[in-house]
Amino acid sequence: MALFVMIIRKMVQNKWLVFSLLIGILMSVALVSSMPIYSEGILSRMLKKDLERWQEVSGQYPGAIYSTMSFTDKPERFNGMFERYDTFIKTEAAPSFQLPIQELVNDMSSTSLRMMRADDPEEITDRNSQAVTIKSFSGLEKHIKLKDGRMPSPAPVDGVYEVLVTERALVQFKTVLDTVFLIHSDKMPAPLKFKPVGVFEKLEDDDPYFRYGNLSDMSTSLILPFETGKQLLLGNQSLPITSAGWYLVMDYTKMEFRHVSAYLDTHEGMRQALLRNVSLYQMKVDAVAHDTIDYYLYRAANLNLLMWALNVPVLIMLAFYMFMVSNLIASRQKSEIAVLRSRGAARWQVIAAYFVEGLLLCGIALLIGPFLGGGLTRILGASNGFMEFVQRVNLPIRITEQSYLYGAIAAGACLIIILIPIILATRVSIVDHKQQMARLVKTPIWHKLFLDVIALGLAIYGLYTFKKRLEDLQSLGLSSTDLNIDPLQFIVPALFIMGGGLLLLRLYPWVLRLVYWIGRKWWPPSIYATLIQVGRSSSQYQFLMIFLIMTIATGVFSASAARTINLNSEDRIQYGNGADVVLNVNWINDAPPPPMVGGGPGGGGDTSSVPKRINYLEPPFEPFLNLPGVEHGAKVFTKEKAFYTFNKDTAEVTLMGIETDQFGMTTWFRDSLMDYPLNDYLNLMASETDAVLISRTLADQKNVKAGDTIWIGWEGVTQQPFRVFGIIDYFPTFNPMPATGIIKVGTNRSPMLIVGHLSRIQLQLAMEPYQVWLKLKPDATTADLYKGIEENKLAVNKITNTREDLVLAKNDPFLLALNGILTLGFVISLLVSFIGFLLYWVLSLRGRTLQNGILRAIGLSVGNLIAMLAVEQVLTSGVAVLLGIIVGNLASLLYVPNFQIVFNPSSLVPPFLVQIDPSDMVRIYWMVGIMLTIGIGILAYMLSRLRIHQALKLGED
Repeated sequence: MALFVMIIRKMVQNKWLVFSLLIGILMSVALVSSMPIYSEGILSRMLKKDLERWQEVSGQYPGAIYSTMSFTDKPERFNGMFERYDTFIKTEAAPSFQLPIQELVNDMSSTSLRMMRADDPEEITDRNSQAVTIKSFSGLEKHIKLKDGRMPSPAPVDGVYEVLVTERALVQFKTVLDTVFLIHSDKMPAPLKFKPVGVFEKLEDDDPYFRYGNLSDMSTSLILPFETGKQLLLGNQSLPITSAGWYLVMDYTKMEFRHVSAYLDTHEGMRQALLRNVSLYQMKVDAVAHDTIDYYLYRAANLNLLMWALNVPVLIMLAFYMFMVSNLIASRQKSEIAVLRSRGAARWQVIAAYFVEGLLLCGIALLIGPFLGGGLTRILGASNGFMEFVQRVNLPIRITEQSYLYGAIAAGACLIIILIPIILATRVSIVDHKQQMARLVKTPIWHKLFLDVIALGLAIYGLYTFKKRLEDLQSLGLSSTDLNIDPLQFIVPALFIMGGGLLLLRLYPWVLRLVYWIGRKWWPPSIYATLIQVGRSSSQYQFLMIFLIMTIATGVFSASAARTINLNSEDRIQYGNGADVVLNVNWINDAPPPPMVGGGPGGGGDTSSVPKRINYLEPPFEPFLNLPGVEHGAKVFTKEKAFYTFNKDTAEVTLMGIETDQFGMTTWFRDSLMDYPLNDYLNLMASETDAVLISRTLADQKNVKAGDTIWIGWEGVTQQPFRVFGIIDYFPTFNPMPATGIIKVGTNRSPMLIVGHLSRIQLQLAMEPYQVWLKLKPDATTADLYKGIEENKLAVNKITNTREDLVLAKNDPFLLALNGILTLGFVISLLVSFIGFLLYWVLSLRGRTLQNGILRAIGLSVGNLIAMLAVEQVLTSGVAVLLGIIVGNLASLLYVPNFQIVFNPSSLVPPFLVQIDPSDMVRIYWMVGIMLTIGIGILAYMLSRLRIHQALKLGED
C-alpha cells in the first residue's frame, strides 16, 4: 500500500507529464479499438443498402430462405422426416439467425394428379382430364382476400373437400366456383372429390409472404386449408406427396454485420439437417441473398487490412510521442533513479514501480478508449474527403468484445514503449548520470543503430516489389485479387517518411555547422548564442523535430493519397459513362416480333421473312434539350461490332458517330490524357465529313497512319471510305486496355476505336438508334430531369446517371475508411505534436531559467530573448516543417501511385494520376502554422514573466 501511495504522489508531482502520457495512450487505444467498431458499422450500413438495391433489381425479398425436401422414399417414413426437420427449423434454425422473423411458412405439394368433372360419366382419360396439384400453405388466410366466393371448410362437406383457387387457375381449368371435380392417380388409394368455393388474391402487393412475389405458381393448383392438407398428404397419405417446404422470411433491414456469421452458419446447419433426413438430390436450401451476405466476410477482411495499413503512420507517430514523453519523465527523474540504485534498490524494484504507474495509465485508457473510439467512428462515417465532412446518417455504433481486445493489445504495446526509457535509465549509476549531464552532444540511439538506413532500405524494397506487382497485373491482364497482397506494401510509406526524416536529421548538425561557419563574422550575439545552443544540443531537439517532420509529411501524404484516390474514382466513372446523363431511347422500327417459344404456328419459326436490315424512325431530339436542368446535349451512336478494311486487312472495331460541336460541349474528358485537348481533335475532324479519328491501338496494331483511307461498315451494311485525320490514345467511354485474362498484350489483342461524323454514318451507312448524352447545369437535380422525362412521355428505356454513380462510389466502405482514417490520422498527429511541442519547450525553458536570467542580467532585453527563441524555433521547428514538406511530397510521388491496385490496374482507364491539390497543402500549413504560433506565443509569455532575481536565487540554490 505504501508503494502505491508513493507512486500516486510521484504522478501528482509530475501531473502535466503524466497527463500528456495518458493522452498518448488514450489516443492509441481509441484509434486501434475504433477499427472493429468502424468496420462493423460501415459494413452493416453497406450490407443493408446492398440488400435494398438487390431487392429493387431482382424483385425478390432478400431476407427470405426456402428449404425443401422431396419425398421419394417409403411413405411410412414421411411423417418422421417432416416432424424432425420442422422441429429443427422452428426451435433451432429460426432463433439462430438472430433476426426478427416476419413469416415462417410451411407448404406442401402433391405430385401431378389427373382431374375431371365429377358429373362426367366417362372413364378418366387425357381427353377429359387436366393436370393439377394440390397445395397447402400455413397462415395463408391472413395474407389474402376473397375476390369471389367464400373461405373453404376445414372438414369435408358431404365427402367433398373445399378448396381455394386463383383467378388464373379458374381460367386455366375452364370452370366456375362450386364445380365438383374428381381427382385420381395410380398412387392414390381411392379418388377424392374437390370443389373450388373461393377465388383469392393478395391482400398486399408487396407482401413477402409470397415466395415469388406473385401467384403464378398457383395457376394450376387447388389450395387446401393447411391442417386439412397436412392430414391428407402426410397423415393418412390419401394424396401422394412430392415435397414439403419451409419458407422463412426475416426482417433484413435489422441485419448488421455481426449477424453475418450467424446467418451463414445457420444456413449451413439447415443444409446439414436436411442431409441427415434425405439424400443430397432430395433437398435444397435456397437463401435469396446468400452470395451477397457471404461476400461481406471477404470485404471485412480486406477492410480491416486497409484500416491497419492506413493507421500505421499514425500509430508510429503515437509510439514516438509516448516514447518522447516517457523519456522526458525518465530524464527528469534520472537523479532520483540513480540515487535509489546507489542506495541498494534493485533494478526490478525501480522498474516495478514505474510498471505499476504505466499499468494504471493503460488501465484508465482501456476503460475510456473504446468509447472514445466510438466517437472517432462517427467522424470516420462523416468524412467525404481529406479534411472534408458531410451530413450522413450516423453509423450503427456498437462497442464489442473485439474492440476491447484490440484496445487491450494497444494498451499492452503502449506499456512496453513507456517502460523502455525507464529500463535504460536504471542502467545508469549516479556517476554515469553526472557524466551524461556534462556531455550535451551525444548520438541518438536510432543513428547508432542506423534505423534510418534500415527503414529506407525496407521502403525502397517495398517500392520495387510493388512496382513489379503492378507490371505483372497489367501485362498479364489479371485483377488485383489474382495475386497475394504483401502486407509490407501497406507500411512502406510510413517507413519511408520515418527513414527519410531520420536521415535528414543525421545531416542536420552538419548543416548547422555550415550556417554557423558562413556567418561567424557577422552574426549578432543573439543569433550567435542561439547557433551555439542548438549546435551543441542538437540531439535534444531530435524527438521534437522528428515529430514535426512526421506530422507534416504524414499530412501531405494523406492529403495526396485521399485526393488522388477520390478524384481517380470520379474520373473513372465520368470517363466510363461519358456524360452526366446517358439515355437509351426506343426508336420506332419495322423489326419483326420475337419468335414464340416452340416456334408457334409453322413449327420452329420461318426466318426467311425477316428483313436483312431493320428500318428505324428517328425520334425528335429537341425535347431532350428542353428537359429541366439540361445545359447541353449530344447524339452519340456506338456500333460495337463494326468492321474496317485497310490494305486487304479486315478487323472488328468499335465505331462511334458524333456531332463534334455538341459532343465537345457535353462530354467529360481529362485533357491531360492526350497531347492536345480533346476539342482540338474534334475541331480537326470537323472540317471534313469523311474525317475520322482512330485509336492508338488501331494505328499500332494495323499500321494505319494519319492520311490513310480506310473502309468502314458492319454486317448487312456496305463499307464506305473514310480518311484518317488523327490518332487518339483515349476517348470518352473507350477502354484501350486488353480484356482481362489475356496472357500478354500483343498485336490484335487490344480493343480498337474509330470516331466519325454521325451525319455521314447515317447518310452513307445506316440510320440506327443512338444514345442521348446530356450535360446538366451545376444546380440542376436529377429528380427534376426524371419528372421532365415522364411528363414529356419520352420513350426512354435506360438511364445512366453519373451523379448517382458518384454518390454510390463515395459511400463505398473502402473510400469512406480511407478518407476518414487519413483525416483522423492527421488531426491526431497534429494534436499530439502540439502537445509534444508545447511540453518540450515549456520544460526546456524551465530548465534554462538560470541561463536566461544571466542573459537578462548582462543586458539582453526581453525582446532579445524572444528574438533568440524565434531564431531557435526557425532552426528547429521551421527546419522540421520544411523537411516534412520535402519528405511528404517525395513520399506522395513515390508511393501514392501504388494505390491504383485498388482500381484493378489491368483495366484502369483513364490512367492513374497523382493529385496534389494546393488547397490541401494550404490547409495543412495553416493548421501547423496556427499550432506553432500558439506554442511560440505561450513560450514568449513565459519569457516575459521571467524575473532576474528569481533566476539568480535559483542559481545560488
